[in-house]
Amino acid sequence: MPKIIIDNKEYEVADGDNLLQACLSRGIDLPYFCWHPAMGSVGACRQCAVVQYQDENDERGRIVMGCMTPVSEGLRISVDANNAVNFRASVIEWLMLNHPHDCPVCEEGGECHLQDMTVMTGHTSRRYTGKKRTFENQYLGPFINHEMNRCITCYRCVRYYKDYAGGTDLQALGSRNRMYFGRTEPGVLESEFSGNLVEVCPTGVFTNKPFSESYTRKWDLQSAPSVCMGCAVGCNTSPGERYGNLKRIQNRYNEDINSYFLCDRGRFGSGYVNSEKRIRNAGLRCEDGSFEIIDKTDALNRFAAIVKDNKLIGIGSPRASVESNYALRALVGEANYCAGFSDAEAPLVDLAIDLSQGHGKRAPTLKRVEAADAVLLLGEDVSNTAPRLALSLRQTSRNVSKEMAGPASIPLWQDAGVRGHAQSALTPVYSASVLPTRLEDICTDSICTTPERIAYLGNCITQLIEGKSVELDEADMAFVNGAAQALKSASNPLVVSGTSLLNEAVLHAAAQITEALKALAQEPDLLLCFAEVNSVGAGLITGALSMHSALKKLTDGSVDTAIVLENDLYRRAESEKVAAALSAASQVVGLDVVENATLEQATLVLPAASFAETEGCCINYEGRAQQFYQVYEPQGDIMAAWAWVAGISKESTETDVREKLISDCAIELPCLSRLTHLNRMAGQSGRTAAKIPRQTHRFSGRTAMNANVSVHEPRTSEDVNSPFSFSMEGDSAAQPGDLAPYVWAPGWNSNQSVTQYQEHAGGALRGAADAVFVSHAASTTTLEKTGPIFGKASGKVREGGAGLCLVPVYCVFGSDELSAHTSEMQARAGRARISLNPQDAKALHVKTGDGLYCSTGEITPGQSYEVLVSASMQQGFVGLVQGAAYLPAGAWVSFVRDENWARQPEVIARG
Repeated sequence: MPKIIIDNKEYEVADGDNLLQACLSRGIDLPYFCWHPAMGSVGACRQCAVVQYQDENDERGRIVMGCMTPVSEGLRISVDANNAVNFRASVIEWLMLNHPHDCPVCEEGGECHLQDMTVMTGHTSRRYTGKKRTFENQYLGPFINHEMNRCITCYRCVRYYKDYAGGTDLQALGSRNRMYFGRTEPGVLESEFSGNLVEVCPTGVFTNKPFSESYTRKWDLQSAPSVCMGCAVGCNTSPGERYGNLKRIQNRYNEDINSYFLCDRGRFGSGYVNSEKRIRNAGLRCEDGSFEIIDKTDALNRFAAIVKDNKLIGIGSPRASVESNYALRALVGEANYCAGFSDAEAPLVDLAIDLSQGHGKRAPTLKRVEAADAVLLLGEDVSNTAPRLALSLRQTSRNVSKEMAGPASIPLWQDAGVRGHAQSALTPVYSASVLPTRLEDICTDSICTTPERIAYLGNCITQLIEGKSVELDEADMAFVNGAAQALKSASNPLVVSGTSLLNEAVLHAAAQITEALKALAQEPDLLLCFAEVNSVGAGLITGALSMHSALKKLTDGSVDTAIVLENDLYRRAESEKVAAALSAASQVVGLDVVENATLEQATLVLPAASFAETEGCCINYEGRAQQFYQVYEPQGDIMAAWAWVAGISKESTETDVREKLISDCAIELPCLSRLTHLNRMAGQSGRTAAKIPRQTHRFSGRTAMNANVSVHEPRTSEDVNSPFSFSMEGDSAAQPGDLAPYVWAPGWNSNQSVTQYQEHAGGALRGAADAVFVSHAASTTTLEKTGPIFGKASGKVREGGAGLCLVPVYCVFGSDELSAHTSEMQARAGRARISLNPQDAKALHVKTGDGLYCSTGEITPGQSYEVLVSASMQQGFVGLVQGAAYLPAGAWVSFVRDENWARQPEVIARG
């Protein structure tokens, strides 16, 4: 590691850093705007100026930009030299010439990077008295507000949106001092990562629109470390609350997973927590079908009586925590427990867990994904099923440009130089999917076909890797041969697949490819995606019942009571079968966060806490167990689902029960034995000397917030279940980086203060605990190369049905159950829609934008869908977006034109 001299003091810095990164890593404040640790340097803002000296005798030096100057042994610079200080002050003054005087009303106020840098440079007054340049703002959709007059032309927004996230509809327009950062015309930002502009922008140009409708200053938010509930990636988040309402979700840095960015579903999809459909009180069904509100004690007593006097089954959920699922299993017994998956998904989850956990190598982190040098996407549309993975794959595609930069002596942090030198060179990425994905622009080659054909092409790739021959048409052969050669020649090959197509053969094909690569002495990574936040956890908490057998037991009277945990069964099985089973049951106890169709048939409804109102853990696609902490205390009679199931009374403490649940789970299920480590990490355990405050040191109004209830300040609740306090008191300075409820440091009020929590700017969090992974027995899956799995698949319409064969497709906005209750998600998702081949559309006399009515078939008739005609959809198949209802893959469906369908006046861009 080179040693450099900064203001006559010697520092050891990381080799390959630039001066700005080196200074920040050593705790030296140096202002900047355009640099970002994930996007590198472009030298656009000129704010990080320092003086560089030739040697110890040079007293004059020269001004250089810290972000554009590499460190080297013996380098001498000064941050505090007068000419450097004056230069930086001048830059700020230039930037502020046209900036509005609106800090008190700006939503960025108090967490504004521009404010921090202005104070850091000492700029305190304005000399310019002329007119300011002004712009008109644009409508950018339901997620983002636009205030262009606050722009300081750092170019961060377009560098992130276009270069990093692959968006095409946000541009830098204009010239000189009239640069405009927006769309060519107002409209919805198309990228599913547009929300990151809120955190990327150092000023208030792009702000959180849902947050602005019920705005609270950063310092008045109560926060805690949490995990995104949107998918199985498990991105780390920092929710903020005020007055009992969840106000916003911010990214929480995790080097191995989400790093600095979230997808829009994760950032904006938690509005259901405040929804009007939120269940806040226990309810008892009356004879007329209405619900009578009952208090918590009565609800617990009635629940206990139901459990005592009836034959039970329990149905868990892949969106419920490990604790809640295990508590239900412990209550009803393994023989009477169903994990809550559909019959089509359950065996695929088991298979995917076995393939990704049981072959001696853990699934790769997103950080490792970004190091791959060849990628095959087999059947999984990750932009819609695991969006944050898609963003990492975009960075993977740039690895060849980084390899080219080395021989050209271009530092990797010099972003414009690396991109300019590589031109259009991309890392090999091959994709086989049902419909074109949002990653088409980075794909070397892609193909759209049926799930069976995808599996067959995957098996052909295996054969080519093994040196065998295959017979295919020209287009298929080019794809298969290109993918096989790219994977064989790669040092870090990656195969990505998942459960979304509900097709076992696709998973086997992906695993066979990795096994073939292992035979060549390679170390390939296999990443299998799952549908929901705790799919892996629910899959490991096994039960004897399938969804079919659970519903059958209710229908035939083998049991008379069902306890349904955070699960709308109408999304898991045919509506007729669900309705019949629930009607046959004498008692149905439903626990959930928001209203759904299953709860409408429940006899007792118990209000379950959301992720922001309780603690628990989920297991992501890697097998990484992650804890989410309670942000605030719930209103009404809301309790954690595991607390209801475990029968918590007012006299009991949830702490003891939760710890016992984890302990018992670890003993009974060896694969989850390491959860006890996570539980110990959640407590004090010597990691922190004092409680960590959920509230900032500037938190205001706590004596008046509940004045409408009592003029006396209530006593602060004690949280004995976690290292956090429900107050502003505690030790916020010495907290481990992974337990930070929010980021703040002296002089750093914006999210850029995260560098103060890192061991090295852009690196690992300081003091973070080691990750906890679940264990898994050696794989029991045999990857056969004979029979139908390895046989030829025609890709034609399956025999034996009438109508069109249903293929599941997904949308990042709308397919997830809970986020669909958020109004902004509903606005972004638009109507339920189907994809048709042009020939099938012609036969049905429809075109894009028309409506089709489901007349007969294996899904519930009566639903109308918006048509999207796509030549990529195979003839005889229909791609139907998964969402509110159960849609079995491979089902046969017939449609007729909906003559009453009202075409939308304009097409809203959707993911």
